[in-house]
Amino acid sequence: MDATTRIISRLAEELAVRPQQVSATVELLDGGATVPFVARYRKEVTGGLDDTQLRQLDERLRYLRELEERREAVLAAIDEQGKLTTELERLIQAADTKQRLEDLYLPYKKKRRTKAQIAREAGLEPLAEALLADPSLDPEAEAAKYLRAADGDIPAIEDAKSALDGARQILMERFAEDPELVGALRERLWSEGELSARLLEGKEREGAKFSDYFEHDEKLAKVPSHRALAMFRGRNEGVLTLAIRLPGEDEAPIHPAQVAIARHFDIRDEGRPADKWLRDVVRWTWRVKLYTHLETELLGRLRERAELEAIDVFAANLKDLLLAAPAGQKATLAIDPGLRTGCKVAVVDATGQFLEHATIYPHAPRNAWDASLAELAKLVDKHDVTLIAVGNGTASRETDKLAGDLVKLFAGKRALSKVMVSEAGASVYSASEYAARELPDLDVTIRGAVSIARRLQDPLAELVKIEPKSIGVGQYQHDVSQLQLSKSLEAVIEDCVNGVGVDLNTASSALLSRVAGLSPALAEAIVARRNAEGAFTSRQQLLDVSRLGPKTFEQCAGFLRIMNGDNPLDASAVHPEAYPLVERIAERSGRPLAGLIGDSATLKAVKPADFADERFGVPTVTDILAELDKPGRDPRPEFKAAEFREGVETLKDLEPGMILEGSVTNVTHFGAFVDIGVHQDGLVHISALSERFVEDPRSVVKAGDIVKVKVMSVDLERARIGLSMRLDDQPGEEGGKSRRGGEGRNAKGGKPPRKGARREERQGDAGGSLGALGEALRQAQRGKS
Repeated sequence: MDATTRIISRLAEELAVRPQQVSATVELLDGGATVPFVARYRKEVTGGLDDTQLRQLDERLRYLRELEERREAVLAAIDEQGKLTTELERLIQAADTKQRLEDLYLPYKKKRRTKAQIAREAGLEPLAEALLADPSLDPEAEAAKYLRAADGDIPAIEDAKSALDGARQILMERFAEDPELVGALRERLWSEGELSARLLEGKEREGAKFSDYFEHDEKLAKVPSHRALAMFRGRNEGVLTLAIRLPGEDEAPIHPAQVAIARHFDIRDEGRPADKWLRDVVRWTWRVKLYTHLETELLGRLRERAELEAIDVFAANLKDLLLAAPAGQKATLAIDPGLRTGCKVAVVDATGQFLEHATIYPHAPRNAWDASLAELAKLVDKHDVTLIAVGNGTASRETDKLAGDLVKLFAGKRALSKVMVSEAGASVYSASEYAARELPDLDVTIRGAVSIARRLQDPLAELVKIEPKSIGVGQYQHDVSQLQLSKSLEAVIEDCVNGVGVDLNTASSALLSRVAGLSPALAEAIVARRNAEGAFTSRQQLLDVSRLGPKTFEQCAGFLRIMNGDNPLDASAVHPEAYPLVERIAERSGRPLAGLIGDSATLKAVKPADFADERFGVPTVTDILAELDKPGRDPRPEFKAAEFREGVETLKDLEPGMILEGSVTNVTHFGAFVDIGVHQDGLVHISALSERFVEDPRSVVKAGDIVKVKVMSVDLERARIGLSMRLDDQPGEEGGKSRRGGEGRNAKGGKPPRKGARREERQGDAGGSLGALGEALRQAQRGKS
């Protein structure tokens, strides 16, 4: 089986699809097709693989190709040494991971001159072989036969001890490079081993935030990502030590790993002359050669897994945030709250174009409340404002009161509503090079207010201008692989933008650059052409843009919308390549093209199979009919905002038992964070999300959801809020006790949080960006200490 066939077969097995689907998809991706384009417009070719499957395929394709490339290099290197046997080649060809391949290659890998190599050069390999094969030999007597004088780089063997030391090094290297032994020990340590965290002496105060890990043990393979990353951070900050231990190793007379090594090489203690020496070889092999090597590998595996899980959580939250409901095209006034320096105000029109700005001082020290209200009212009247966006930073609740007074001022005269908007990333955008180009004449602080207004109108269009890591919906974002994080988040943005579609005549270059097939340079070229020659009236005019050729047009055209253009199909997700097909449907239905769009009765009567051909199969025709029925449909939900309770503005205003409305800001494996308008998110632990057992919090809530929560506990000293979405729960119940009597259980019948679920679940990112979490979790964990 050649490498390509092997890769296709492996991918088909992993994705549970046919090899033909994989082969066709790989051909498309290799030809430069983007994932959004393939997912939407090449369903016949791929057999209907969705964007998630395609991303997974693309990622695994790269890994397997790297594996095949490395396999060829390993085979060539061993063959060059003249050591490639038929059996070894079979094992290498069968290796299904990079780790297994490297295990097989290790004995043949070129390395620095080791003690074992020096011993072999000194002629001590026969001594090692003899003692291993026949433990009845006397080591001292046998070693005496191998004494020799120094010869160049080869040191002298002056006594039996030196000879035995050399023989020991030879066997230690051989044992430590045995691929079957190393693989078995690695997997045993992973499946049975425990991660042991301990405090470094004298670091109690400095590392107080890691106190739950000062003496902490839990199953290595089961450590959740947030706890693993917390412990790694503790080690990096010089507070914790980490080690991997097998259960019972301290009590056992011989370490379990040493027993496994001895058994693998048929080394037994039967009181023979060489048995003790061989036992020492085994002990030193484990302590010197294998333990540190395997511990480093497995901690690396744990970190990699934890990072991927953390990145997945970040990506899921980012997707929810990007696909949050847009308030729509309405003139918006944004207030970026502040105290001493005042509140920055910006007004944008329905399309997000900046109109006017001001600075007001309603709060201390000036307390110009009435003057500020009058200034805002003037702006509302002047620009026909219907939406007020209030940033959620410092003084946001006080400013929200001002916005409330403004709404009351216009009651009965004008439809005016206020919404609290997350400022996360606004300061990053306002100081960026892109913002300087987009709003060159505005101060950085005013740019932030403009961004707040625009993200209320259309979160997706505005948030794409901000580096995704700065949006604040992830955990441990600085502890994970920045390359992998960026790659994952960029893929999420690409899928979201193309899933919603982009108005070609209003989109910023930042938004256009996320459309399938368009680079930042091409996006800038599209905007330049639009500015120079006016709005696009046809998708075909994209081909007039400099450096935008037919291949790029194929990839991007279906995701770009033109409202009120020459062809009504240009406002839909129907790809231009399918326009002739739609014209045939219209002609056979006896309807003009414009009349066919939105005509549900006619479209439902069309049978997709009647129009399927070699190019457009039933799945594509079905998609086209659905799009014609509701052209350009926005997949995002209807807009609604949380209503924060009047008078509840700080932690001190909270009381256990309060039922409040809030907005979900972040979802993790252990629960959800909710903004209830007090400048500190509270935690709804997974056990308090629902009456039913919850395995994945995202099955209940997602970032941006508006939820009702009950305050279960408030810790003013540590600024922690415990919340519950089970509104009948009573504050003070241990562990979020179920009303059905399951103390400390995850709703109905779920398991209580395991022993390791400690401060990181309460605190999220230790010393990081998530802030304090709920006291409810501390109670839920109390029984495990």
